[in-house]
Amino acid sequence: MLQVSGLSSGYGGSEVLFDLSFDVGAGEVVTLLGRNGMGKTTTISSVMGIVRPSAGTISFNGEPVAGLPSYRIAQRGIGLVPEGRQVFPNLTVRENLVATWANRRATPHPWTLERVLAMFPRLGERFDHPGALLSGGEQQMLVIGRALMTNPLLLILDEATEGLAPLVRAEIWSCLGRLKAEGQSILLVDKNVQALTRIADRHFILEKGRVVWSGSSDALAADSSLSHRYLGI
Repeated sequence: MLQVSGLSSGYGGSEVLFDLSFDVGAGEVVTLLGRNGMGKTTTISSVMGIVRPSAGTISFNGEPVAGLPSYRIAQRGIGLVPEGRQVFPNLTVRENLVATWANRRATPHPWTLERVLAMFPRLGERFDHPGALLSGGEQQMLVIGRALMTNPLLLILDEATEGLAPLVRAEIWSCLGRLKAEGQSILLVDKNVQALTRIADRHFILEKGRVVWSGSSDALAADSSLSHRYLGI
């Protein structure tokens, strides 16, 4: 579904990614792992057209998307849950959700307000509250719901549970597990390796803008040296 090959990218004259390659198949959950500053967010920003690659190719469903504006890439079927949440602070929960609703591919069972509220009942309790007044956990639920309202083929989450209370983190992981069971393709960045190995099919570890290891959850869990060497655990 998503194929990134030989990607180099950065900011101004400073390169952050070097010849980076990875892929996400239909129905897969794939992670990007690594310490802070290793290039994970830059990779996602490059995929989404927020940062323009200097080399390499990015294709989605067999069509090149590198160099397209972000909104065109989103319209192809990629939904982003950005780091830092970035809710619309002055819009209510309802307005945040309906602002992004689209079903461009005529999905038979599309995401709607009702489906999102069934996934996150707490949002129903805050339905008419402005985004700025929600807790951090509620905001994260809202931005996941907002991305789902675009009915994405691929859902990308950058730091999915960072800074959240344990109970909220558990709720987010449960949500992602249900999405996987429904066949949703997911590209995921998070630091909770234990939770990631329970949900993800494959992992790519980044070190200084390069992929230094890739493999299955079983392989990652079996080699404790990987976490110590590359993830700071």
